[in-house]
Formats: sequence, structure tokens, C-alpha cells
Amino acid sequence: MVPPVGETQSFGATKTTRRGSRKTISRGVLAASLLAAATQLAYGAAEFKLGDDASLSIGFGLRTSFTTKEDAAPNGTSWSNDFAVENARLYLNGSYGKYLKATLNTERTGGAANTGGDSVRIMDAIAQFELNPVFNVWLGRMLPPSDRANLDGPFYLMAWSYPGVVSNYPQLAVGRDNGALIWGKPFDGKLVYSVGVFNGHNRAAGLSNDSNKLLFAGRLAVNFWDAEPAPAYYTGSTYFGAKDILTVALVGQHQSNGVGTAASRGDLNIWSVDALFEKKLAGGLVPTIEGAYYNYDLDGKLDCGSGEPGSPSCLGATDNVGGQVDGHAYMVSGALLFPTKVGWGQFQPFVRFQKFERDVSGTTNKATDFGVNYIIKGQNAKISAVYTRFDDSRRAPTTQKQDQFLLGVQLQY
Repeated sequence: MVPPVGETQSFGATKTTRRGSRKTISRGVLAASLLAAATQLAYGAAEFKLGDDASLSIGFGLRTSFTTKEDAAPNGTSWSNDFAVENARLYLNGSYGKYLKATLNTERTGGAANTGGDSVRIMDAIAQFELNPVFNVWLGRMLPPSDRANLDGPFYLMAWSYPGVVSNYPQLAVGRDNGALIWGKPFDGKLVYSVGVFNGHNRAAGLSNDSNKLLFAGRLAVNFWDAEPAPAYYTGSTYFGAKDILTVALVGQHQSNGVGTAASRGDLNIWSVDALFEKKLAGGLVPTIEGAYYNYDLDGKLDCGSGEPGSPSCLGATDNVGGQVDGHAYMVSGALLFPTKVGWGQFQPFVRFQKFERDVSGTTNKATDFGVNYIIKGQNAKISAVYTRFDDSRRAPTTQKQDQFLLGVQLQY
């Protein structure tokens, strides 16, 4: 689930943008200018104006991995062996002057491993009226105010994989929804707020929101130490010691008729709290600790496609439909970045634990990660190796626990 490149952010000496680093280029009129731009881009960002006050920027991000998982081969008993392109994104940003901007980001979508069928989907499409750091208005498709994990997206997590066991805010695609948002960073960024209204969940005939009730979302984060360097209302789960971070945030989403069917509909209420601690110690060690708690309230109704006992079918609808589960969840993670460079980069071992407790079925879903990141250039170039133990009590006793090994590479330009 993953946000736009909207603004430039600096993680130490590395200049990046939300969901990806960017090289700023503009359409030149002369072929010589284009050749000069290509030459400059090989060594650093180059900029050419589209007009007196207009510019265009472009970037891309790539995450690719190899995974082997117990009992996950097609025969149901063998270890799977899958190479995958997990994310392939193109980032586009334009601006007219200081206040009027636009973001268009795309994401590769496709079927399961080895099935092909790749396509490209719009991830972000935002008209941005950015008046000052305290008050900004966005309209279009974007990340609703939600938990840190969703505002990180896969590229700015500390761990490799998205914490999908615990993070289950409703979304149209890739964590996004269509709507309108106000955000700001008063008090020199020590306070970050975002409030929005969005199309929301289960907008389909026969489902709970066939009357098109809107979803309301808000997030308030307090930075007790340094302001987080991520742009807009976005976040990161590690800044590699570039700032001393102690942030606590509260999130809430509400939608009338947000869950169930037309015959048995209920309100959807979700709230969560998340916190991040990171500090560069004497000697250069950087410990990182992150935690989050989630509460999912479905008003006593069963959402379609949730897998809970008695849950109805989603009637073939797919976008922002079904899958909500009544219960509560929590996550805790820790990492330690070592200051000494080994070859190209630094090592950052990490551990993460997730648990979801379902209220209707009384079952639990857990995942524990033990991994190490090899940090070459912040979140723009890293390699991750991760062992994960999954434990889902809904599965048969012989397959309740599954082991997985993953090797992933992430690059952004």
C-alpha cells in the first residue's frame, strides 16, 4: 500500500521523495537540450523548464524477491520456489509555481507468480493545492489517513514485507482511495495532521454501502523530538539515524453502512495508535523500535469475504469490497543499524512480531520475522534477507505453522 512522490524529503545526505527518489527532468524543445539532460542525469538531478513557472519530474521504484515457503507449492505439500516482481512503479510529478502541483504514480499489477498477465494500474492521481506548511488541500486518488505502515508503504518500511497480518484499513488499491484531504504540519512539523473524506468500503449493489455513504478518516501525530523528515503527511519506519525520532500518532476511520450486506449492514469503525523511536547513539549505533495497536469494530456484522464463520459472498465485486474482520491486533518491531560499512553498505538486523485476534471465530493469526537489511543508499538501495514463521489457528493442525525464507532487492531512482 504506498503514497505519491509529492514532495522532496531528505534522509541524511540522500535526497529522496515519498515512495521513491526522483531525478527532475523537463521536456526540452531542442534535441541538444535533451541530450544534455540525459548526460546530467547520469551524475545528478537536472532540471529543464516546461515554461516560466512549470516543471515535470520523473522517477521509478523496483522491489524484486525470491521466496521459498513451506507447503505453498501447487501440490500443497512441497516448498514453493518463486521469483517475483513485488513492486514496479513509475512516479510523475508536475508543478505550476509554488502552490499548484499534481502527482501521477502507477503500479504494476498481475497474477500470482509464474502466471503472467501483468498490467499497469493508477496508484496516485492527485491535484495538490499546497498553500503553506500548515494548510494544504489534495483531491483525487491518494492514501487516506491511516496507520504508519500504510503511510510507509513497502518502500519505507523497516522490515521487507508489509505487515498485512495486523494492518487492514479498507482500500481501493495499493492502500489508496478516491477522495479529498486536508493536511498540515504546524509548529515546525512537530504536529502532523491529516483529515479526509473518501468513497469508502462496500460500494456495490447488494452490499452494505449501496447507498454510497462516505468514509471519514483522520490522523494526528506528535513529534516529541525532531520532526520526521518524510514529506506531506507520510511516514517512514526508519531514518537510519538522520534524526532523533519519538513520534506517537492516533488514527480513526468511520463509515456508516461500511460492512455487511444490504440485508444486514453495519457501521465500520477502526482506530489505531502507532509509535516510533529512533536515536543515533554514541559510536554511531542506531536502534529503532516501532509499535502499533489496532481495534476493528464491525458493529456486530459479518463482512463479505472475511473468512469468518457465516460470512457472505462478495457477489463478484473486488474494489474496496469485503475482507474486514472484527477484532484487535498489535505489532512490535526492533532494529539496530551498525555504523561500520562493510563493502557497499551497513547491516541492520531486525525482528518483528504481529498478532491478530479475531472476535467472531476466536482464532488468531501471527507472524514473526527475523531478518537483516544491507543498507547501500538508504531506502533507495538495499538488500534484505528474512526468515518468517506464520501461525494461523484457522488452518489444519498439520499446516497451522509455516516457514518462509525471502531474499529481496529494492532500488529507487
